[in-house]
Amino acid sequence: MQNHSIKEFSHSLKEFRVVLPMSVDEYHIGQLWSVAQASKNETGGGEGVEVKVNEPFDETNNAPSPKLRANGIDFTHGQYTHKIYHLSSKVPGFVRILAPKGSLEIHEKAWNAYPYCRTVITNPDFMKDDFYIIIESFHAPDNGNTYNIHGLQGRDLMAREVVKIDIANDKVAPKDYKPEWDPCLVGSPKAGRPPLPRDKTGEWMNKVKPIMCAYKLVKVWFKWFGLQKRMEAFALVQEQRLFLNFHRQVVCWTDEFYGLTMEDIRRLEAEVKEELERQRQEGPVRGMTVSEKDEES
Repeated sequence: MQNHSIKEFSHSLKEFRVVLPMSVDEYHIGQLWSVAQASKNETGGGEGVEVKVNEPFDETNNAPSPKLRANGIDFTHGQYTHKIYHLSSKVPGFVRILAPKGSLEIHEKAWNAYPYCRTVITNPDFMKDDFYIIIESFHAPDNGNTYNIHGLQGRDLMAREVVKIDIANDKVAPKDYKPEWDPCLVGSPKAGRPPLPRDKTGEWMNKVKPIMCAYKLVKVWFKWFGLQKRMEAFALVQEQRLFLNFHRQVVCWTDEFYGLTMEDIRRLEAEVKEELERQRQEGPVRGMTVSEKDEES
């Protein structure tokens, strides 16, 4: 993998902080379970997720470049995944017009060395080195008030915009809303946790136990004359939408994954990989499509 310089992203960089009513260890299982479930919800009608690789990495096998380092810690092993997202309805219309047929495939490579994870998103067939998104996630047992957990310096630190996502009270687009994915309606009987309060103040983040935060630093590079600013802004809006909806689902699905082990998760991932391949070839398009209103955001 090419070594993408963080300095290139100083003009399009946001840190999203997603506070969740669970422990860091619970989220490790819950995030993987929910990714598998969400992938099924986003796959069908010729579009969706294709899992190419899902295997361990270390310093000699599937090693990331540059090496993983976050919060003053070196991470040398974990799980590596390579997925291809087959898109058409999930990108802006003006990109569909400009992009050659068959080029709307997004590659996602992720090195999950929990509690740190680096995800690199590219379009190697069409945009090549002119587009990528890097998401660095660090998961900590706090309520999202650590000032600089990613260790940003200089121009990047000054340019960073922090966005704290309130999964209980932030506005959800009507087309994304489902009562079964509303953490103010759905609690976890297995974990003994009631639904979150809908109070608009976010005060629940200072009261609920256990508590944790996913610090997600998103860096966008889109080098396309006349569209750079528009596409970088669009990408950040869509990442915020994805983080809000996905983490609402994670909390509402707690009873589904509560008590599972990592061995259970790996078995599930193998089953889902086969199911996704079948599902992608049939049925209707599913998931978060892009409307004209989204493109104007």
